[in-house]
Amino acid sequence: MTQISDQLLIPRRFCGPPDSANGGWTAGALATHLTHASPANRVDGWPPVEVSLRQPPPLDTALQVVEDEGTTTAVLDGTAVATARRVEVALTDVDPVPVDEARGAEAAYPGHRFHPFPTCFSCGTARDEGDGLRIFPGPVSGGVAATWRPDPSLSEDWHTYVDASARASVAATWAALDCVGGWAGDLTERLMVLGRMTTRITTLPVIGEEHVVVGVRRGGEGRKTFTAASLYGSEGQLVASAEHVWIAVDPAAFGGVSPG
Repeated sequence: MTQISDQLLIPRRFCGPPDSANGGWTAGALATHLTHASPANRVDGWPPVEVSLRQPPPLDTALQVVEDEGTTTAVLDGTAVATARRVEVALTDVDPVPVDEARGAEAAYPGHRFHPFPTCFSCGTARDEGDGLRIFPGPVSGGVAATWRPDPSLSEDWHTYVDASARASVAATWAALDCVGGWAGDLTERLMVLGRMTTRITTLPVIGEEHVVVGVRRGGEGRKTFTAASLYGSEGQLVASAEHVWIAVDPAAFGGVSPG
């Protein structure tokens, strides 16, 4: 087992539940520590990376990052918080919807009526413009959809890519694909948190451009719900896709509110 010099620290801005980190942000941030998966130019495509969340990721806390036989793990006090590994899987993209349809669906976002985590970085209704992503997926045929315009504060470090346009970070891209899956699942019926997320990035989102994110439910088994999401650029080009496994949990354990 080899310790990587960098640590992983998730600022409170990137919370999901009130006292733990957004699962998508955490997963994307850890994925960047997979040295054998990271392209030299991060605008180029990233292969599928699978991240499993083992416990609620803490905020404002330095996690040690270790690597062992192709798996990178964020560790706190000797216990794994999350693991990341490159996987050879063919993710099935979610079909796009027109931007006008996605924008119109936002008015019917179920989170406007009930939200278990209103301060969630990705989909929280209590976050201000430029602070949270404010992705509010509403119903469309076969799933849910919303628009997203990446804020300049989410820019990727310019040292990591070669492009004339500013790009959103890898972690922000994963976060944009996160909660849309939960709302495509049964989040309005029972509280769930992200257990596993597998993401393939075709290119990083352009800062300031309007994107469309779409999500669908793909089944369930016991406490688990399976969903998928895709992100499309301003010209309809595929930006990234993800598949999720959600786990139903006790709201009291995460500081959330039960549906109904």
